[in-house]
Amino acid sequence: MAPVTLINCLRARLDTRDPSIDEMNESELRAYAEAYLKDKTNAPDLDIKDAVAEVIGLGPIERLLADDTVSEIMVNSFEHIYVERAGKLEKALEQFSNEGALRRAIDKIVLPLGRHVDEASPMVDARLPDGSRVNAVLAPLATKGSCLTIRKFTNKSLTIEDLISGNSLTKQAAEFLKFAVRCRQNIIVSGGTGTGKTTLLNVLSQEISEEERILTIEDAAELRLHHDNLISLEARPKNQEGVGAISIRELVINALRMRPDRLVVGECRGPEALDMLQAMNTGHAGSLSTVHANSARDALRRLEIMVLMGGIELPVSALRQQIASAVDLVVQIARLPDGRRAVISINEVTGVDDDVLQMSALFEYSSSQKSLVSNQVLCKFAEVQREDIREGIWRSIMEAGSCSPSL
Repeated sequence: MAPVTLINCLRARLDTRDPSIDEMNESELRAYAEAYLKDKTNAPDLDIKDAVAEVIGLGPIERLLADDTVSEIMVNSFEHIYVERAGKLEKALEQFSNEGALRRAIDKIVLPLGRHVDEASPMVDARLPDGSRVNAVLAPLATKGSCLTIRKFTNKSLTIEDLISGNSLTKQAAEFLKFAVRCRQNIIVSGGTGTGKTTLLNVLSQEISEEERILTIEDAAELRLHHDNLISLEARPKNQEGVGAISIRELVINALRMRPDRLVVGECRGPEALDMLQAMNTGHAGSLSTVHANSARDALRRLEIMVLMGGIELPVSALRQQIASAVDLVVQIARLPDGRRAVISINEVTGVDDDVLQMSALFEYSSSQKSLVSNQVLCKFAEVQREDIREGIWRSIMEAGSCSPSL
């Protein structure tokens, strides 16, 4: 953290009405500020850079944003910052000088993005130009002072082979999922916060044929697909006047008029679940989405609850039949005790029996073998595929029963 005297010295200089300073862009202003402090003080270069970052930039989190080993930045208060590295949390040495410095950093992040945050509207979601996702909450909602969470976007586009080499997925399970996407199975990726649902969704989407038209819908755009025939839609929050919001549900409904072959919904979290299920049932097979849930069974329950949130008066039996007809596979992902993220089960929805959704666990994580292994159960969708594909699907399932790579 830069000494307060340096910060005050620089702020006093920049607050003067100097036309030459007002005309500078940010990079010019930073160079001028560093030269000014070097000329006026004998402070170390690191302290000068920290002072410039706090007055002109984003303060101490600038170094964390530039650190490729940091995947998430969590500012609990101006003096308590935590980061995630390799799946584990640790306290950072960096801190803001005071609450005002943190508030200025939040404003510098959200204002250029067309978002607004103040006491009247103390919560904001935003996305940085590089794709990083930002959430900020101000006092009095945050009782210990303003807090800021940044989930950094990685420029590296992971492939399914990366998941295999990173021990997040076995080779056999990866082959099965490739077949499932190519055979147009509707897949729900389920998991807790920060388990890698969006990453897995992005990886699975890469297996979609270039000949198909894909339409992605997200609350905050994070998916990075490299298809030519691709449209990406992003929800919009209300403006300062409290109007203008465009919900994911509205985007899903509109997307059905845009002739998509596949829909990829970044996350189902509300009434849009019904529209997603209907899309899966009406000519958009092979669609994908994610839900927050701790198990595959809980994921189906969450879909039920989200549909009911929309005020749709459907009998539970009809709703569960809709889910059974729409969802083919539920892929459960979790964060392991050592911080790594891994697929822990792949489940097929087989139907409804006595108003209870039935599931078959095709792959499950074995704690004894420390591996994702097959239950040697043949999936329904393989039966209607041509012979070579059917044999490939069955081979991936049957071979996985004996594999035991470390997760």
